[in-house]
Amino acid sequence: MRERIVRAVAGFMVSLSLILAITVDINWLFLAAFVGLNLFQSSFTKFCPLEMILKKAGVKE
Repeated sequence: MRERIVRAVAGFMVSLSLILAITVDINWLFLAAFVGLNLFQSSFTKFCPLEMILKKAGVKE
């Protein structure tokens, strides 16, 4: 369950970033880059801050 939530939040954040970059300011693309880099590093290190937060909140695996 946690993995699905992490993927959903990441997808939402990238989509939101792209919409804000088109409508508000191009610098919102830095948010998409941050999310992408975080996903990339978590694939190697198995460290994801959102997953830790969800674990402490009691969301089941």
